[in-house]
Amino acid sequence: MRRGSRHRLDIPPDLREAYAAARRLTKAHGTTYYWATGLLPRARRPHVFALYGFCRHADDIVDALDDAPAGERARALSQLGEQLRAGLERPASIDGDTAPVVRAVVNTILTYGIDPSCFERFLTSMTMDLSIATYDTWPDLCVYMDSSAAVIGEMMLPILEPLSEEAREPAQQLGLAFQLTNFLRDVGEDLDRGRVYLPQRDLAAFDADPHQRVVDDRWRSLMCFEIGRARSLYRDADEGVAMLPDWAARSIAAARQLYAGILDVIEANDYDVFMRRARVPTSRKVLLAARAARTH
Repeated sequence: MRRGSRHRLDIPPDLREAYAAARRLTKAHGTTYYWATGLLPRARRPHVFALYGFCRHADDIVDALDDAPAGERARALSQLGEQLRAGLERPASIDGDTAPVVRAVVNTILTYGIDPSCFERFLTSMTMDLSIATYDTWPDLCVYMDSSAAVIGEMMLPILEPLSEEAREPAQQLGLAFQLTNFLRDVGEDLDRGRVYLPQRDLAAFDADPHQRVVDDRWRSLMCFEIGRARSLYRDADEGVAMLPDWAARSIAAARQLYAGILDVIEANDYDVFMRRARVPTSRKVLLAARAARTH
């Protein structure tokens, strides 16, 4: 891991627009990450935007092209992976036809020595979304989440420069917690895309059927169970914050608090994730971010 370099990581002039594109994606679609990233040193922020922007771009290929045949989306994902691999092998060969987020993330990977296999794992999970609509058990879902969420925690670590090598597992747990929170918030939206990310055995155990889009006692019991699981993941991840330098800890602590706050909103909405999207108010984001900045 690179040490003591956070004040000398200027973005090359020819990549500034590529990083700006990644920043715009983050601001538009990842407001929680965007707010939390604002607590990082200025030189680190573009690299977090690059990671988010690349992952969001891949996710958009899967979701925004839902009307396109699976084969077309698979080819688009394959092309994205080819651009990334070509850029890492021959950075000087990247041209204007390469997606801006790829240009940015290639520079970030090379700057921090991020393991490229993390991105291969992530793209594999995106490909799974083209053919797998449900997961039978929690362990089955975790196989998917390892490549779609836990791996993002691994990508982040070189940028955050943890003080201990043991930070890897808490970072993975935080990635899982974030994604399970997303799954609980987005049940209705995922149904519209033909997917259910809640384990089928959990649904059966509570006799709950998301396709009915009805908030009854069975649905509330299921959601209470899954929210408890998410909060357990957050607790497992918390020890990792202490393994980060102060300048990184305040940002991750804020992201953790903001994302966990979505679970509180789901509860306040009586577990209705069909008609109402759980959002943490901007005023609360500002307050929690300020509190994190004071604490760390």
